Amino acid sequence: MATKVKSYTDKELLDRMKSLDSFTHMPESHHIIALRSKEDVADRYDDKLYLFKGEKFVSVMSCTTNSGKYGLLNFMKWNKKGTAVIKFDEVYYDTFMKSDGDCVRHHNSKMPCLRQMGPMKYYRDNNKDLKIDEAGEVFEANNSTNIHGNSYVAKKGIISWTIGKWGTGCIVVNDLTKYFEVLLLRIKFNKLITFTGLKEF
Repeated sequence: MATKVKSYTDKELLDRMKSLDSFTHMPESHHIIALRSKEDVADRYDDKLYLFKGEKFVSVMSCTTNSGKYGLLNFMKWNKKGTAVIKFDEVYYDTFMKSDGDCVRHHNSKMPCLRQMGPMKYYRDNNKDLKIDEAGEVFEANNSTNIHGNSYVAKKGIISWTIGKWGTGCIVVNDLTKYFEVLLLRIKFNKLITFTGLKEF
């Protein structure tokens, strides 16, 4: 199953990023643009994550920017207000850092990740309709919304197109080959990473 989210040129993505009110400058180093699909298929990896260095495209991989079914139905385990939904069409400068397992903790202390270090804006979805709601009060916090893969053991291949328990607010990449061999390999330790969330346009 491949994601049906629309394909864009590098220029289209960067121009959209530059059009956002929160845009102030283009990062010179590696940064991430995540594209959230309008389709929003429940429990499916139907989004894309793009890695850029400045304005130069590096790679693209499949991911989810939304909670899966488990997270949407069991949010009371984490926050009674609802599942965290990152507010997109925003640039979040210097928000993530590559984990080293020591100074920067791995995801659940198990998986190398890009750990959230700064605040982002969130909605809270609590109606359990299996669709992401981007409405209502906006909260700003560090919710440990990490960028990570969907396996604690495998480091290659796409393990599954079903999110299951992997997506409970984080951005989860299911293309593990690109996650480990491109994303984590290119991004350096001890360097803050800018993240831009774009809605499909």
